[in-house]
Amino acid sequence: MRTVAVVGASLAGLSAARSLRKQGYDGRLVVIGDEPHRPYDRPPLSKEFLAGTVGEAELALEADGEDLRAEWLLGARATGLDHTDRAVRLADGREVRADGIVIATGAAARTLSGSEGLAGVHALRTLDDARALRDELARGGRLVVIGGGFIGAEVASTAYALGLEVTVVEVAATPLAGPLGEAMGGVVSALHADHGVRLLCGVGVKGLSGETRVDAVLLEDGRSIPADIVVVGVGARPCVEWLEGSGVLLDNGVKCGADGRTSLAGVVAVGDCANWYDPRAGAHRRVEHWTGARERPDAAVAALLAGGAVEPGVPRPPYFWSDQYGVKIQFAGHAAGADSVTVEEGAAGDRNVLAVYRRAGQPVAVLGMNQPRLFTRWRKQLSAPL
Repeated sequence: MRTVAVVGASLAGLSAARSLRKQGYDGRLVVIGDEPHRPYDRPPLSKEFLAGTVGEAELALEADGEDLRAEWLLGARATGLDHTDRAVRLADGREVRADGIVIATGAAARTLSGSEGLAGVHALRTLDDARALRDELARGGRLVVIGGGFIGAEVASTAYALGLEVTVVEVAATPLAGPLGEAMGGVVSALHADHGVRLLCGVGVKGLSGETRVDAVLLEDGRSIPADIVVVGVGARPCVEWLEGSGVLLDNGVKCGADGRTSLAGVVAVGDCANWYDPRAGAHRRVEHWTGARERPDAAVAALLAGGAVEPGVPRPPYFWSDQYGVKIQFAGHAAGADSVTVEEGAAGDRNVLAVYRRAGQPVAVLGMNQPRLFTRWRKQLSAPL
């Protein structure tokens, strides 16, 4: 290969670029990013950066003196992929022709219909999002977080520590039931009540009120929750619309094999937009976690450089962590499909627990709250070969 284009300049794209050089690729390397920023770390955006304890310089992912010998095209949005000419089309009219392509365009925050143009309403996905929200939180007031997932919970925790009055609204009866299951989702989400944060479950949002700036969140049951600031944390959608008509198979992102290979030869996908096949589950799963964006590009790049001539391995079970109200939450594996969950250490009431999820007696996932050593031990068991 003479030219490889990496489309996406966040962690997954940077990891792919690093892996290309590490695995001996010495040709032209072009990294395309739609944001104007160099690669930065996203997990602190909802925590330390929002709280003002971490600055922008500390978010940088590139090491001092690191030189990938790459051409960086930043502020350049990909709008299409011509598989015949093997060219990535950009919004400004340019094209980047490449023999190999790594798709790493990530995911974008879902929005709330009717909130467009209303001041005080925020999503949190990018550095620019975090800058705007941080400035608002610094002024204090009443915050309503729509969505009780991990991002929403982290924002609520940070805002609580900053002294804001916080309400979390979640349409599901139990927050985090999707990733954690109902029992442990209830345990983790109880952290809100432990710290005086109002949690409203089982009710949807009808809309927002306010002329130029939001002043309340309107619930489907008729209630109105006063708000000076609203954060919409209702999930993310994979950024793959630019690939429509390209021949790349799309299904909840880019549909891939167990090593990131797509339906087009010479094209792989990594990160939040990539729906990889998981041999353990016998199904495709799109993993939106930092560790996946960091680890999986190695396998995808190996498959790209080998032209698919290598046998795909088994991806490590997904792992993520969250920091809320001073509690370190760690999770690995897949709760879906487990037929039991047991607390192996601690007690749910004191929020210092380790719980193991099993299917037919075999561990398939593990959750730790302030149990880093035991969690690490159990996580290794999940990574054992099939």
